Amino acid sequence: MEQAAFHFATDGIPVFCELYGSGHINRTYLVETDTGARYILQRLSSVAFHDIPGLMSNIIRVTKHIAAKSVRENSTLHFIPADNGEYYYIDENGAYWRCYRFVEAICIQLPETPDDFYQSAVAFGTFQSQLSDFPVETLTETIPNFHHTPDRYRIFREKIKEDHVGRAATVQQEIDFYLSREEDGSVLQRMRENGQLPVRVTHNDTKLNNVLLDEKTRKAVCVIDLDTVMPGLSAYDFGDSIRFGASTAVEDERDLEKVSMDLNLFRIYTEGFVSSCPSLTEEERLALPLGAKIMTLECGMRFLTDYLDGDHYFKTAYAEHNLVRARTQMKLVADMEENWQEMEKIVRS
Repeated sequence: MEQAAFHFATDGIPVFCELYGSGHINRTYLVETDTGARYILQRLSSVAFHDIPGLMSNIIRVTKHIAAKSVRENSTLHFIPADNGEYYYIDENGAYWRCYRFVEAICIQLPETPDDFYQSAVAFGTFQSQLSDFPVETLTETIPNFHHTPDRYRIFREKIKEDHVGRAATVQQEIDFYLSREEDGSVLQRMRENGQLPVRVTHNDTKLNNVLLDEKTRKAVCVIDLDTVMPGLSAYDFGDSIRFGASTAVEDERDLEKVSMDLNLFRIYTEGFVSSCPSLTEEERLALPLGAKIMTLECGMRFLTDYLDGDHYFKTAYAEHNLVRARTQMKLVADMEENWQEMEKIVRS
């Protein structure tokens, strides 16, 4: 870490560094120089990301595109070049590092008020709007088939058949739930392949804690954690936000009676997202409820897939953690199905 900090063109000489944040993928540090300038220094995970030069190319081009359009300096992250001419440094152990200016703002894990959720919608809607004219076909797909739900179903079926740890027989009800919705889960991918929905630059991790808020005004400042920026559908980003932010319970709530989708939060997020992204086509707007359902379905199926495979992908705290997560997503999907007409009405209005 100390070696890496000195390989970036910072304002001044680094004099202080400490661990920062609560991310699970990359190792993050806060760096301060002798001029008082502050930066975020990160060691990137080569386990999660296999093409870090491609990933960084995506990020640099996207952030420069946003910066060129905005009058606010902190409208996007500003990355610092390394002394090798790239926006990353490779240390003697082969680890990749990057550095960007620290943004004076706050980051919260869950909305403290409905307006916090609205502001996250504004941030992600604005992000898509700012990149509506970006040549999306030039981006690297950092995680191939990330939201290709039919392919996720293919993997799911393989893990059911393999049943490495002998769990399939104990979760047949959960397996049947997800398999019975395979046709529904494939709709967005078919619409993408048929050209009904335009491929856009998508963030693909649209949780509230990936939005920085102004500490005084609580207004959205910018979007962070851009590692999964790649080609996708607007409904993906919208849907993942609803899955995570409009739920009445945490992602691993055991008591399913506490789990439902808050229609008021769905309304609030829809208003913020649509109003800040006027470039959405009519078909994209009408597909937003599908995004909410399919992203929830896909995520729950991924939890169950990992459970069947012995919990290798998602970090777990106890033996049935992934199964509990899969069940909360099932409850959310079922609740969305019960409120489907109201969700569509909200989007149309």
